[in-house]
Amino acid sequence: MDSPRTLDRVAVPRPPSLLPRVLDVIPRPIVDAVGTALLSVAASAFGFAGLWDLFRVTPSPISPWWALAFALPGCVLIALRDRIPPLLALPVVAALFAGDAATVGGLGSLVVLLDVLWHAVHRATARARRGVAVALVLVAGGFLVFALLRTSDVRVAMLVTLQIATLLGTDYWWAVAVGRAEEVAALERRRATDAAREAVRDERETMARELHDLVAGHVSAMAIRSEAALSTPPDQTRDRAALRAVRDASLDAHAALRSMIAVLRDGGDAPAPAPRLADVPELVRAAERAGLTVRIADERTTGGRAGTLPALVDQTAARVVREALANGARHAVGAEVRVRLSNGADRLLIRIDSHGGRGASGPALAGSGTGLAVLAECVRALGGEFSAGPEGDGWSVRAELPRGAAP
Repeated sequence: MDSPRTLDRVAVPRPPSLLPRVLDVIPRPIVDAVGTALLSVAASAFGFAGLWDLFRVTPSPISPWWALAFALPGCVLIALRDRIPPLLALPVVAALFAGDAATVGGLGSLVVLLDVLWHAVHRATARARRGVAVALVLVAGGFLVFALLRTSDVRVAMLVTLQIATLLGTDYWWAVAVGRAEEVAALERRRATDAAREAVRDERETMARELHDLVAGHVSAMAIRSEAALSTPPDQTRDRAALRAVRDASLDAHAALRSMIAVLRDGGDAPAPAPRLADVPELVRAAERAGLTVRIADERTTGGRAGTLPALVDQTAARVVREALANGARHAVGAEVRVRLSNGADRLLIRIDSHGGRGASGPALAGSGTGLAVLAECVRALGGEFSAGPEGDGWSVRAELPRGAAP
């Protein structure tokens, strides 16, 4: 247990001071406007005037307090930044600065101009920014021409123009840099959002496919066997066999669901391994319990070319067989199904033909309608071919898979 002395040393966060809390409540344009106005008043109080005497057109110096006549209207435009587009306010504050430079030469109007210019460029489009850049170049050229007319010393005229160009150019460059950085950040956020949305969609598709593969066949078998038992006269032996088949299918579906849930939970065990061609006999027995008559013709060992298949090819081939048998049990109760596996020229050939059978006499068990489509995508992703459709009085599913597809 901690001693009282130890507890005394625990750092307790202090509440923020009054000023940060007030600044968080007041809108930022109001804060900027008030700060600029206070700066202008202080500059006038300390006699900051005559900064641009080269451009002054009045015969004698004017009181520094007259600088507020140019600075304070600009502060009002700063306060209304969110209501008045900065690009519209920029010519107004530029005119105020020109009037101040030609009369008082104060500091406040310059600060207002830099603030409005920054926000105008920061919010502007790329085309508008180019327009502002051209305007700044023209303004700098105008200052140079006016300075040359006011003085015979070219060095003084160049120095003053360079000062103005540096202030405005640095402000412009800073606004463009911040704006581009925010645009890049927003683009990255959109990309991250799109990538996360795509990952979620892919994960949902994967889960839907896995649930379909794991559960659909078992649920179909339960519905078909129970419907078959209900549609015929009572027979104790046949009914008990149907109940056993339903029980086995429900246990298999329960085990499959538990495997999937364990994977979705953190720390869950690995999912049940996907079926392979070696598991086809078990798939056939499950189909026979669902009411199908299945014959297998495994001709892969003809000529001694059975070999070992890549894992993805082996699993996809087993999925083709499982989906075909599940569809047969769902749509053609009592059908005769022939499963043929053979080797082609570097290809594994799969063909499942079903004949006869009947549809369920009760309410049909609705399927997702995407099983064969998803299966076709998996086969073609490995460079194989897939087709399924009616043939004669039955249904045929064919698939060709490259035996050397990368695992």
